[in-house]
This record gives sequence, C-alpha cells and structure tokens, in this order.
Amino acid sequence: MPLTRDQKAQAVDEIVALLEATPTVYLTDYAGLTVEQANALRNQFREAGVQFKVLKNTLVRLAMERIGGYDALFESLNGPTAVAFSEEPSAPARVIKKFTQENDLSVPGLKAAYVDGAVYGEDALEILATLKSKDELIGDILGLLLAPINNVIGGLQAQGGNLVGALKTLAEREG
Repeated sequence: MPLTRDQKAQAVDEIVALLEATPTVYLTDYAGLTVEQANALRNQFREAGVQFKVLKNTLVRLAMERIGGYDALFESLNGPTAVAFSEEPSAPARVIKKFTQENDLSVPGLKAAYVDGAVYGEDALEILATLKSKDELIGDILGLLLAPINNVIGGLQAQGGNLVGALKTLAEREG
C-alpha cells in the first residue's frame, strides 16, 4: 500500500532527524540477502551502535535536499538501498567487511559514504574500515601527551635511585 502524503512527510522528517543526529551515513546495496542474512546483518549493526534502515531513495533524497550538502550522494540513490547511520565513521564499514567475509558474500556492498562532510565512493570500504574510532584517537592523543611526563618521572626516579645507591656505597666504605 502506497504511503499517503502525510506519511511521506513524516518519513522525511524522521530521516532528516537521523541525518542531523549522525555525522556518518553509508548507502549500501543489500539486494540478494536472504531474510535470515538481513536479520543477522541488522543485529551486527545494532551491536556496533549503527542504525541500519531500508528506505525509499526518493524520501532519502528529499531529506538530504532539505538539509543540504549531500549532493554528491544523489547519484548513488538508485536501486535497492539501505542506509546506515552512525556516530563512528568506521563502524558501518567494519560491520560490512566482517559480515561479507564471515558469510562469503559480496553484499551488502557500499554505494557511497558521507563522513563528516567527505564523500567516499564504493571502492573506499577498506579505507573506511581502517579508520580509528573517536575513542581510539583520544587514547592515542593522551598517550602522546603523557609520554614526555612519564619519561621525566622515570628519569627522576632513576636518578634518585642512582643517588641513593651512591650514598649507600659511600656510607658502607666509611663505616
């Protein structure tokens, strides 16, 4: 049964809310998945904190046009399309890569991805899967910031140990 005009408007509003709430959008081709495989894929996306929805291309396009900045994705909005919405840029790519490898499938395939304003084509799945998550990047930065402090503390402790050792040796010689 076709959607009424009000239902379409509501669906576009919901897609707009998802687009505004998440900096990462993946357009995927899911054609060829069985119902069982599609459910397994949805579960993996859910576990990774990714919202995965099969949406009508025209409704997605209307929502993207309303927000603006998604023009480069329009050519990928054809055929069966499922959209993955995520906070983490690499999460959808990691799920897709893992799912296709575990099930020896070529679908879902990446049509295009929008990550914080940058658009990636269908051949960018490997690159996107290797991106570090926000938490990993913060950990790396903290490690880099703490390294000099740890070196100074280690140096001071080593020098103190050497000084104490030298004093003990001198005290033993005199005693």
